[in-house]
Amino acid sequence: MMSTIAQSNAQQSAQPMCGDIDIKIAKDGTWFHEGGPIGRKELVCLFASILKRDEYGDYWLQTPVEKARIVVEDAPFIAVELFACECGCDQKLSLRTNVDEVVPIGLDNPIRVEHDSKTGEPAPYVTLRQGEGMFPIEAKINRAVFYELVNRGVEETIDGEVYFGIWSNNEFFPLGQLDED
Repeated sequence: MMSTIAQSNAQQSAQPMCGDIDIKIAKDGTWFHEGGPIGRKELVCLFASILKRDEYGDYWLQTPVEKARIVVEDAPFIAVELFACECGCDQKLSLRTNVDEVVPIGLDNPIRVEHDSKTGEPAPYVTLRQGEGMFPIEAKINRAVFYELVNRGVEETIDGEVYFGIWSNNEFFPLGQLDED
């Protein structure tokens, strides 16, 4: 009986501990700890592998024994390279992130584009994986890669509206809506 109680207490102490840690991911994808950049890419990749997002949109580094909230200024990752095969509606596109994660653009990893309400400037993102709620973990697509996507773009009419976007894995992803003029 005593060993059962000891096992139960040990299991309870292994539950995740919640709190904040002084790690921040800047808009440019740089990871900081206690105000200084984390210089070792291997360490950033390790942290990236345990990054989670909760139902409220908060980011956490989570292991089986602890959980610590971190600050993310925009998206935690940056899409830095585009891979393409085929062309037109049959093309298959993939993006590589700053932590060397490669994701195919498709239904599980869609592209979305926000537009600044004042300037109209696009801010493109790709979903890397789902979070625990409605907020996915995303990579912001850097300007050079976005221009490569635009170069592969085509016009499509959806529900009577004309969009400019890209095809990947038999799915169309709008990059922006076109005026009738």
